[in-house]
Amino acid sequence: MSRLPVRKTYKLFVGGAFPRSESGRTFAVDGTNVAKASKKDARDAVRAARAAFPAWSGMTAYNRGQVLYRLAEMMEARAADLAGVCSGRDEVERSIDRVVWYAGWADKLSQVLGGANAVAGPYFNFTVPEPTGVVATIAPDDPALEGIVSRMLPAIVSGNAVVAVASATAPLAAIELAEAIATSDMPGGTVNVLTGDPAELAPVLAGHMDVNAIDLTGADGDTAELERLAAGNIKRVVRGQAAGESLWEIEPLLEMKTVWHPIGR
Repeated sequence: MSRLPVRKTYKLFVGGAFPRSESGRTFAVDGTNVAKASKKDARDAVRAARAAFPAWSGMTAYNRGQVLYRLAEMMEARAADLAGVCSGRDEVERSIDRVVWYAGWADKLSQVLGGANAVAGPYFNFTVPEPTGVVATIAPDDPALEGIVSRMLPAIVSGNAVVAVASATAPLAAIELAEAIATSDMPGGTVNVLTGDPAELAPVLAGHMDVNAIDLTGADGDTAELERLAAGNIKRVVRGQAAGESLWEIEPLLEMKTVWHPIGR
């Protein structure tokens, strides 16, 4: 008798676990059932990100770089699975290389974006970059894997926690990526991935008072209403490259703290 294979069910990734949507809803993608996140799932993901933020931001920058490099290792080990849910092996390799690129920046941000400032007086004056907090990201529809990697990494490399809404048309890549994240030594809740309808989830995240920044790179159409909701707690609103890497993708998701210290005599 021939064996029936066990078919994979794609769930959400929240708090380091893979729950079904609290609503019980799913939607079909390429003949596969995928969890359809609700507004409550989005709020739960924000709560998980906020809880994870102290541990992730409190790591040394060098250690965060090591964890991100470990993520690249886990993606390399799952390259065949990832290639099957995106455009192919080339996109997977670009995504892995991007993780390595950002991992290398983890312990260099302070030196490049911060600095010692010249002041008129007997003081040391330093500018130090710090993470903003919880960042919500609307991932671009295409490329499915490289897109979410390109938008997630600039936020987490400096110590932010992320709630990412996956591509609506190709969400499987985001959950395969989440399975690599789950084995990468990253604290649970640092990255949370929601699959479903961005038009339903984006307003919840834009208006959430415990989200500090929102990345609208993958948002469709007129985003004026999302920007209006974001203004409720003066969120940072950013847009970046759907696929790419740059130090200037990291900088908008940082707060710059200036410290004065008297020069001793």
